[in-house]
Amino acid sequence: MTGVTGPASPDRRRLLTASAAAVGAAAATQLWLPSTAGAAEPQLPDGLFTLGVASGDPLADGIVLWTRLAPDPLHGGGMPDRPVRVEWQLAEDARFRKIARHGTAQARPEYGHSVHVDVRGLRPGRTYWYRFRVGGQLSPTGRTRTAPARDSSGGSLRVALASCQNWQHGYFTPYADMLDQDPDVVLFVGDYIYESTPSATAVRRHEGTGEPYSLVQYRNRYAQYRSDPDLAAMHAGAPFVVTFDDHEVDNDYAGEVPQDPGKQAHDAFVARLTAAYQAYYEHMPVRATAVPNGPHIRMYRRLEFGRLARLNVLDTRQFRSDQATTQEGAEDPKLTMLGARQKQWLIDGLRTSPARWNLIASQIMMAETDLQVGPGKLWYYDAWDGYQAERNRLLAELKRTANPVVLTGDRHLTMVSDLKEDYADPDSAVVGAEFVGTSVSSNGDQDQAAFQKEWDPRRADNPHWKLLDAHRGYHLFDIRRDRIDARVRVVDTVLKPRATPRTLAKLRVRAGRPGVDLV
Repeated sequence: MTGVTGPASPDRRRLLTASAAAVGAAAATQLWLPSTAGAAEPQLPDGLFTLGVASGDPLADGIVLWTRLAPDPLHGGGMPDRPVRVEWQLAEDARFRKIARHGTAQARPEYGHSVHVDVRGLRPGRTYWYRFRVGGQLSPTGRTRTAPARDSSGGSLRVALASCQNWQHGYFTPYADMLDQDPDVVLFVGDYIYESTPSATAVRRHEGTGEPYSLVQYRNRYAQYRSDPDLAAMHAGAPFVVTFDDHEVDNDYAGEVPQDPGKQAHDAFVARLTAAYQAYYEHMPVRATAVPNGPHIRMYRRLEFGRLARLNVLDTRQFRSDQATTQEGAEDPKLTMLGARQKQWLIDGLRTSPARWNLIASQIMMAETDLQVGPGKLWYYDAWDGYQAERNRLLAELKRTANPVVLTGDRHLTMVSDLKEDYADPDSAVVGAEFVGTSVSSNGDQDQAAFQKEWDPRRADNPHWKLLDAHRGYHLFDIRRDRIDARVRVVDTVLKPRATPRTLAKLRVRAGRPGVDLV
C-alpha cells in the first residue's frame, strides 16, 4: 500500500468529489452487469442512499462495504418493515468496466436496513471502487483499498487519525483537507457522535428534543452526523478503522456504570447500552464479529498492513473498572482499563508481532497529564492516569516491543508525548511515542491565547510533552520502515462550512529510537 507524499492532484480531487455524489440511475443501468440485475423491488421511497457509502477494516484480501437505506434519516429511517434486497458491485476501475466482485445482500429492518458486505478474494494493496443499487436507485460511488500482502515488508502507509466530532460545535471541515491528502486508511478513535441535548445557541443544532436513549433516537443522531458532506465524502474516499469512546453512549461511562448512577438505574442504563451499541454497529463499516449481543459488542481487534505495521484497536470503555476519584484510587492495582481478556490479547499481539511498527489505537491518553503546577500530582482519572498500575505493566511491555506508537483521541487537543516507563521517575526510559489527535470539531474555534495561558505553566511538570496545541484538525502519518513522518493538519475555523487548512507541525519517529521529535 504505497502512500502518497504530497497533496492529491486537482484531477484526483475532482474524482474523489465526484465519487461522493449520486450517479444518475439511467447511466447506472447501462453499466450494471445484467447478470446481477434481479426483479424490481416493490415500490420504495425515493432517496434510499441519503447516508452515503463507506468501507472499512481492510485486509490483504478483503474489505467491508457499508450503506444504510434511509429515505427519512432523521425520523427512524422511513423504510418499510421488511427486508430489502440490495445489489452491490466492486470494480477495479472507477467506471465499473472491470468488475472484481458482485452480489446481493439483505437490508434487514432489525438492523436499521444497514448493509455490511464482507468482500473476500481481493488482491492486496489495490484500489477498488464500489456501489449499491436497489431497483432503479443507485448509491454514490465509494473508493477503497485493501491492505498490503501479509508477507510484504516494503512500501509505505498513509494513515489519518481523527476523533471527537461534535455536530453542535462546528462543521466537520478538516475532512475536506483529509480527502485531499488521500490517506490509505482513516483511523477514528472515538466520539463519532455526541449524546448531548440540542442547544439553541449551537453552530448546528442536534436533532431531537433531548439525549438519545432508545434505538430510534440513536439512529437519528447517527443519521444527522452522517449528513455532514465532508464526513460523507471522506467515508466514500477511503476505508475507515473505527472504535468508540464514551459519547457514543454516555459521557464518562465505565462498563455498565453511567456518568450519573443516581439518575440512570442499572437496568435502564443496560437498555441504553444495548441501543447505543446496536446503532453504532448499524452505522459503521465493521465485520459481523461486531454484531452486538445485547449490551455487549466486540470492538477490540487487530489489523495487519503487511510486515510494515500491526494495528491493535482497543476498547477502553466496555471492560474498565469504574473511574477512581482520588490519587490513591488511581494507583489501586485492582483497577483495570482493558479487562483481563483484552489485556492478555494485547500483550500476546505485541509479543508475537512480526511488524516493523506496532500501533495501538487507544481512545484515551496513555502518557501522564500532571495538571498540578509545581510539587504534587493532579491527574485526569478518566484517562490512563486513573489506571496507573495497569498502565505501568503495559509500558513495561512496550519497552520490549518493536517500535510502539500509540494513537489516541478524546482530549480535543494535540498532545504529542514520549511514553516513559515510569512517570514517577523523571529519569526512567522512553519506551515509545504517543500522538493524541486534536478534535475534528469539538470545542469549536478555541481561544488560543487563553489555552496557552492555562497550559503553558504545566509544561515544566510534563517534560515528556513534545507538542501541545488547541486548533481543530487531524494528524497524518506516512509510515515507512525507517521512520514515521507525522503532520499535524489544522483548519482556521469550524464555525463555517469551508475552512483553510495548513500544517501546524511536523514530527518524526525513527525506527529503533523510542520517542518522538519535532522536525
